[in-house]
Amino acid sequence: MKPLLLLAFALIFSTISNSQETKPGPQPPPETGEKFKVGMAGYTFLKFDLDKTLETLKKTDVHYLCIKDFHLPFASTDEEIAAFHAKLKASDVTGYAVGPIYMKSEEEIDRAFAYAKKVGVKLIVGVPNVELLPYVDKKVKEYNFNYAIHLHGPDIKIYPDAEDVWNHVKDLDPRIGMCLDIGHDTRNGKDPVADLKKYHSRVFDIHIKDVTGTTKLGYSLEIGRGVIDFPAFVRMLREVGYTGVCSLEHEKDMTDPFMGIAESIGYFRGVIETTKK
Repeated sequence: MKPLLLLAFALIFSTISNSQETKPGPQPPPETGEKFKVGMAGYTFLKFDLDKTLETLKKTDVHYLCIKDFHLPFASTDEEIAAFHAKLKASDVTGYAVGPIYMKSEEEIDRAFAYAKKVGVKLIVGVPNVELLPYVDKKVKEYNFNYAIHLHGPDIKIYPDAEDVWNHVKDLDPRIGMCLDIGHDTRNGKDPVADLKKYHSRVFDIHIKDVTGTTKLGYSLEIGRGVIDFPAFVRMLREVGYTGVCSLEHEKDMTDPFMGIAESIGYFRGVIETTKK
């Protein structure tokens, strides 16, 4: 009987042990171990509040957010800013920059820098009037912030592509550079892969999206459905050693962007994974 009892006890113990085993979790996102990060541009959520934004970031396992003023107004108090950051922290999200912020006067530049300081970030994504760049240069020196000019393709007269931004900032303080929006760069007839290689020393932020064409007629859509060569772009991120954030700025179906966000983040991460050596 003793051998049978021992066998029974062994079977019972094995059953209990197996029932207490932890289910295996998902693999870490493909960008784990890369120098660059995957994030989200706040403008993607123009039609949605912060709670919905953070819910979406959680579902897509994204942990970096470029903060827009419709989620955290310029006039926010210290208490409101602290509450905002507490919400982000509870969702394991870091607000890494503010913007894009349009600046048409010295007063608006002053307000933007003071806002960024109160928020606790050291990167401003901005669109200053060209004649105000010397004043931006002065403020960058004063605050020791990086300032990334957001390029906008053929839609507005200033800063249409990376080359244009470079020509405006190359002789200014090296902390003034660009937010390389690869969709807008493409729509102005440029190659964002070549531009990243050429101007990487002044690329402080990147907005990722896909577009349907290389002219003003091209429009934004889910990553992987357009004309941008994302495998080449990811390889170039590695080649130049980019250490910033690649933030999805999804501008299609902005009243219901969630499927497009998931598809775009998934595709971009798939490219990261499949281009690893």
